[in-house]
Amino acid sequence: MIRCLAVDDEMYAAEIIAGYIAKTPFLQLAGVTSDPFEALRLVQAGEIDLVFLDIQMPELTGIQFLKICGGKCKVILTTAYPEYALDGFDLDVIDYLLKPVPYERFYRSALKASQHLEPALPQQPAPAQQSAQPGADYLFIKGDNKNKFIRVELTDILYLEGLKNYVSVYTATQRLITYQSLREFEAQLPAQLFMRIHKSYIVPFGKIRMVDGNAVYIGDNSIPVGETYRTEFFRRIREGA
Repeated sequence: MIRCLAVDDEMYAAEIIAGYIAKTPFLQLAGVTSDPFEALRLVQAGEIDLVFLDIQMPELTGIQFLKICGGKCKVILTTAYPEYALDGFDLDVIDYLLKPVPYERFYRSALKASQHLEPALPQQPAPAQQSAQPGADYLFIKGDNKNKFIRVELTDILYLEGLKNYVSVYTATQRLITYQSLREFEAQLPAQLFMRIHKSYIVPFGKIRMVDGNAVYIGDNSIPVGETYRTEFFRRIREGA
């Protein structure tokens, strides 16, 4: 097993990576932190094989972290800023993940790391997409300041609407707007319960009241089914989702 550490100054982002680590068979979650100095302590103590490391952190950047840790572990960089990739590869990182990170891309990167750390590990296919937190029936949604997170039960979600860099999460009682991407939510939500049906919408199958032509009705809300998603959506509808 590869002992892994997720490091990001935004804890919700670190928790997403931690969830991915936890459900990957050949990885072991050894820690998750928003404190790069705590991460350095764990690395220097020899407790970590692989770090998923954010580049842009206010107290200590990922590049500075790499220089200090001096090759004591392998590193996969995570960031929303592609322009920083070259600096990381100059320091011999294994891979570079652009946020928001879908699980399938994470898994390919983890396999690449395993070739360095456990060369005999069988190259197994990625498991079916489930949730960033296996078995969880809720999400923590990032609020309007750095350390604010709002718990939302999956059964309360009516639908999600993408608004460029923001997502509106609609429930029966409230609308939450969060600075996350719809793609990030798509990676977190269990695929057997939720589906992206349009470039701007994700819906839970259990809340669909009616499908009429290329529109889905949830309560009084009409949501379009995008052309790209129609074939798979109607296949799942015919098969009982």
